[in-house]
Order: sequence, then C-alpha cells, then structure tokens
Amino acid sequence: MGTLILILLQTMVYLEKAQNLLFDQERIADAQILKGDVIFRHEDALMYCDSAYFYEGSNSLDAFGRVRFVQGDTLKGFCDKLFYDGNVKLARMRKHVRLVHGRTDENPTILTTDSLNYDRAAGVAYYFAGGEVRDSLNTLVSVRGNYRPNTKQAVFSKEVVLTNPNFILTSDTLLYNTDTKIADIISPTEIIYDEETDIHSSRGWYNTSTERSMLLDRSVVHHIEGKMMTGDTIYYDKMIGFGEVLGQMMMSDSVQKITLTGEYGQMWEEDSRGYATDSALMIDWSDTDHMAYIHADTLFTEEIHYPDSLLMADSTITDSTYRRARAYYGVRVFRDDMQMICDSMVYLGSDSTMHLYTNPICWSENQQIAADSITVYIVDGAVEHAVGIGNALCVMHDSLAFFNQMSGKQVIVYLVDGEVKIVDTDGNALTIYYAKEDDGDYIGMNTTESSFIRMYVQNQKLHHMRFTKETTGVMYPMDQIPEGGEHLSLFFWEEAARPTDPNDVFRKTESVSRP
Repeated sequence: MGTLILILLQTMVYLEKAQNLLFDQERIADAQILKGDVIFRHEDALMYCDSAYFYEGSNSLDAFGRVRFVQGDTLKGFCDKLFYDGNVKLARMRKHVRLVHGRTDENPTILTTDSLNYDRAAGVAYYFAGGEVRDSLNTLVSVRGNYRPNTKQAVFSKEVVLTNPNFILTSDTLLYNTDTKIADIISPTEIIYDEETDIHSSRGWYNTSTERSMLLDRSVVHHIEGKMMTGDTIYYDKMIGFGEVLGQMMMSDSVQKITLTGEYGQMWEEDSRGYATDSALMIDWSDTDHMAYIHADTLFTEEIHYPDSLLMADSTITDSTYRRARAYYGVRVFRDDMQMICDSMVYLGSDSTMHLYTNPICWSENQQIAADSITVYIVDGAVEHAVGIGNALCVMHDSLAFFNQMSGKQVIVYLVDGEVKIVDTDGNALTIYYAKEDDGDYIGMNTTESSFIRMYVQNQKLHHMRFTKETTGVMYPMDQIPEGGEHLSLFFWEEAARPTDPNDVFRKTESVSRP
C-alpha cells in the first residue's frame, strides 16, 4: 500500500522541446538522446541544455552544455552538467555551478561552487567540496554548506569565512540568513574589525547589517585601545560603541590598568566609560605593589579630556586625558597601605587623588582617620598623605585599652613606604596621649589644646610631639584620670568595619555612628 501511494505522488518529467531526438540501443539502450535547445519540465521547474539523455522509464535525465535550471520566478541554476531524478526531485549540478535566488533587480543571493545538489522535495541546496554564497552585503565561503531558498537560511561548516565591508568573521560552523543578515554563532567564532574591535564568541547572534549582537557563554569583546569586555551575556552595538553585560561582568582597560567587575555593567567606547553594579568591584592595578580594590553599590569610570584652551595655557599638562572613577553608596576600599570606607568617592587620575565623602574613615597600620571629608594623595602608586577636613580625628591604638587621639579642623597623615610617620592637626587642635617610661610602663595621660600639633610616629608608636607656644595642657597620673576623660568628644573606634583583604570589601557592615 505504501509503495502505491508513493507512485501516485510522483510526477513525471516531460520533454518540452528538442531539435533532434535519437536512440542508440547499443550504447545507451534506455535513453532518448536529445540535442539542440533541449527543454524539460517537471512541475514548476524548467531545465534547459544543449544536449541530454532522457530516461523516461526511470523519470530522470542527464543534461549537458549550458545547463540552466529555473524554478518559479526567483530561483535559477547554471552549470555544465545536470543529473536530475524526478522521482525524488533531486538535481545534481556539476562544473561551474551558480545558483541565483531572488530577482535580478533586487540584489539576489548567489551560490557558486563546482558541485551542488538541490533537493527540491526538502527545499535545500547543499555543496560539500567548497563553495561561496554572496548576498547584497556579505560573502561567505566554506568547505560544506547548504541553503534553503524558502527560508533564506544557510548553514556553513568547516573553514567558514564571512567577509563584510567592515569586518571578517571566521568560524567552524555558522548559521546565516541572507534576508535578515543575521549570523547565528554556534561554534568558536572570531569577528575581526580592521584596527578596531575583535569579538570572540561560541554562542549567540550577530546582525551583520546593524552590527548589533547578543553574545553568550563568556564571550569577549576586545577594543584596539586596550579595552576588554566579557560576561555571561553581552548585548553589543558596534556602530554606537555600546555594550551591556549581564552575569559575571568584567571590563578592563590595559592602558589605564583598571578592571571593573559586577553582575551587571555597561560600557561606552566613547570616553572609555564603564558602569558596574550588583557586587561591583573596581581594581586599580596601575601599580602592582599597591593594588586598590574598590567596592560600592554603583561604580563609574571614564576618561576626561582637557579642553584645548587649557592644554595651550598650561604647559605642565603632559597628557590630554585622565581617568575619573566614581563610587556611590557603601564604598569599601582595600589597599595594602591604607583601607577606607565612606558613602561616596571620586578618584581623579589628573593628580592621583581619592576624595571620600559622607562619614569617611581611613585606616593605616594602627591609625584611624575620620573627618567630614578626606582626600588621599597617591604618588608613584603609594599613598603619600591623607587630609581630613572638618571634625577631623586621628586615633592611634596604643594598646588593648588605650588610644592616643588628635582632633581639629584638619588632620594630615603622612606615610613613608606604607608606614605612618607624621600626623599634623590644625585648628582647635586637641590631643589625648599616654606618656610612658623607657621600659614601656605608663606614666600618665596628657591632654593638650593648641592651634597646631605635630605627632611623630616610629614603628607604629608615638615617638614625640611638637606644639605651638600657646599650647595648654594637663598631665593626669594613671590612677587619677577623670571618669570619661580618656576620650576626646569626637572619639570613636571602628576597627570592626575595616576591610582586611581584597575579598573583605564585599562584607556588609552596620552604618558607622560618629559622635
């Protein structure tokens, strides 16, 4: 029954025209030998050639010389030889094959190869020994490939190269639609722009017309200026230079030596702007001896360009751009020479300064500095000094129970090789410090008041202090310290909030309550 149904579904190949019809029973017993302007018809397809063997019994033919295959008004094939089986609707085209899909006045898709099979029943043309597909925008070559005229979808495999006016795409396997111009990436693929951007991806899609893409599975976008972007999912618009990253985002700049990470981020190639949030972290590796790890709820980084008028007026400016980074809400910073927390921070590469706002606190060794705002100055990659302005406080943890303290309108802490050496307090300067015998026993507690006080530190210990002439003070023996007098009014000690290592910047701490 199944065989009968198959025979009924088959349609016959008809000979429409030929100038000469011959039979050669000795050489080709089952064939009609046709010559001169030969035309065959099978359903909606016409086949033209100079000569042919027509096997009417098997519903097939062999065509030779200037072969032309026409299906409908949008599909044409050209070759030197055609072997056609009408029972299975398979056309095997050989030698100088060219398949043209689309109207000639509408930039048709052209497939060229030396050996092509076209399965009319399945609606797919495929080659297996090298071929090229060219549409209005791109040219694709590969060892193997197939093309479906009905859907305009093509599959290329082995040594795939897509050439676009702006870039070259190479892959082992690629899906491509000649109508939408979208390439589906399903194997390791590289998209190389001339001296601009490189894209590496194993899964996703790339619109070769709009140059927009969705890249999955830790794809990587490299820019010529040293910028790199990767993540679980990347939405990238090459034309406007914008990328959006979701999941384990990482953006780095090898020129500025900054890396930005988080669960979500955005990048603009113009001005090298980057944005990160959700476990956001910025790593400054410009000096590998003093790397900075900065965490906040939201991080921004960008290049700032000096105006030409300023460059002409100030000959000391040697670089026309500098890096600016901004951190907002819950800022925590770890460096080996200083640790910091605050609510918001701005880093300026023009003078290598970190500006901390809203309840900022800095720690270095056994010193804690707090103020209304703090500016940290970095020279040659290391913290040189920090300036706290407004309700400024410096606390040195002297022992388990005692703290040397200085407060004033301004506190400046100077570091050498990562160690605090000098602390200056200016404006209504108050101190509490503990005097010791040479053997380390405490003598008493000093309280002083002056307009300016300088404290010298050696090996994390108070060495000596200098005051102005107008200084007043009181020395209390250890057993006569007034109750509550061991602390300045601004005193607090917040060691528990201090970041202790690069990973500790992510630790959540309670808000600091300053006096």
